[in-house]
Amino acid sequence: MSLTGEHTVEVAAPRERCYEIAADLERAPEWQSSLVSVDVLERDGEGRPTLVETVSDAKMKTIRAVLRFSYAPPERIDTVQEKGELKALVGRWTFEAIGPDRTRATYALEVDPGRMLGMLLRGPAVDRVREVLIERAAEELKTRAEQG
Repeated sequence: MSLTGEHTVEVAAPRERCYEIAADLERAPEWQSSLVSVDVLERDGEGRPTLVETVSDAKMKTIRAVLRFSYAPPERIDTVQEKGELKALVGRWTFEAIGPDRTRATYALEVDPGRMLGMLLRGPAVDRVREVLIERAAEELKTRAEQG
């Protein structure tokens, strides 16, 4: 059983602003409601977080994960779980400029919850978790970026 999906929003803000918000992992819990906390474990030569421990509220359960991030500014941010309560997690933000002050931002996530957590994700619960983890993240980035 895997949980996959992506959600795209059009944002009334430049691509660089959208990218900067998503790349500022330490401040992500301020705008991304599913994130309880982010602790930076490693940084790259540019000071960007590359390994972080997160606690996320997936509504069915609070989930801890150690995630590895890679950056391709200002178009893309990728993440993969290195260890945690999930069997596997792969995610990405992509940002496409569609005008001088407009961006198409897409958040995609593929999660294999494993056998134990997978037993909790049945029926309507799957849709609720998908909404919380995927759709809401993109919508909340849009809100944050458009706040100025």
